[in-house]
Amino acid sequence: MLWPEAIRAFKNYLKLERGLAPNSVESYLRDLGALASFLDGKVAPNTVEEDHLYAFIETISEMGLSSSTQARMLSGIKAFFEFLRLEKIRDTDPTALLVGPKLIRKLPEVLQVKEVEALLEGIDLSTPEGTRNRAMLEVLYSSGLRVSEVVNLQISRCFFEEGYLQVRGKGSKTRLVPIGKQAIHYTEIYKTLVRPSLDIKKGYEDHLFLNRRGAALSRVMVFYVVKNAAEAAGIQKTISPHTLRHSFATHLVEGGADLRAVQEMLGHESILTTEIYTHLDRAFLQQTLREFHPRA
Repeated sequence: MLWPEAIRAFKNYLKLERGLAPNSVESYLRDLGALASFLDGKVAPNTVEEDHLYAFIETISEMGLSSSTQARMLSGIKAFFEFLRLEKIRDTDPTALLVGPKLIRKLPEVLQVKEVEALLEGIDLSTPEGTRNRAMLEVLYSSGLRVSEVVNLQISRCFFEEGYLQVRGKGSKTRLVPIGKQAIHYTEIYKTLVRPSLDIKKGYEDHLFLNRRGAALSRVMVFYVVKNAAEAAGIQKTISPHTLRHSFATHLVEGGADLRAVQEMLGHESILTTEIYTHLDRAFLQQTLREFHPRA
């Protein structure tokens, strides 16, 4: 099998079997294309060996690519060769023993509970946009949603009486996420007082949060909403919608929540992704010791 044929088959696999979003598919194919160009057509996909891949990693490292970029490219290449093995195009996986660059995992910025309260309570509820923004940020913090999940949240998937949202996350996978009473309260106010006055565009009738033109909010708009709310509350940290998601998870772990439950709510495929919040929790405990222990 030649590279163009293998890449086309891998693309169909990513789209149809794994259900990845178009941007994710393009990212995989772009990284795989870099490997194909490096091998320059001299080595077919079914004859690639571990040494070829180490030479590729060494080359992209010398190009000055960051460790995280190298690790991402290696992840895509591993997925490709696993696909070839599953399709019986190869008997072995040359990436099985491949070791990528070590990553230093940066702990995300997190707001304290009092900072979250200041952020939410500082929003001006006298305007339609303020009422919507309060409801939206309450939902982000209450349920730990990604920004893409909140802008695509549908009314028909909000089960307020039961206290749950049905969210469509990465890879078009759906999950049930609990929502708190405060988030429900402010969302109901928005739905009752603000949303009915909008001229809702065709195709957005079921979208919960809309812009003033009656269409879905953009991701960038949500970033601006969070940034402006932080400035109004006097918060000096550089934050984004994702900060509310991190804060949601951190506050749960600090309160003693089971890590598997947090993983399910966040929609993480691997518990290893969720374990970062145990590190945040340890930092919180160390800070508590320093502040309150007489001999710290």
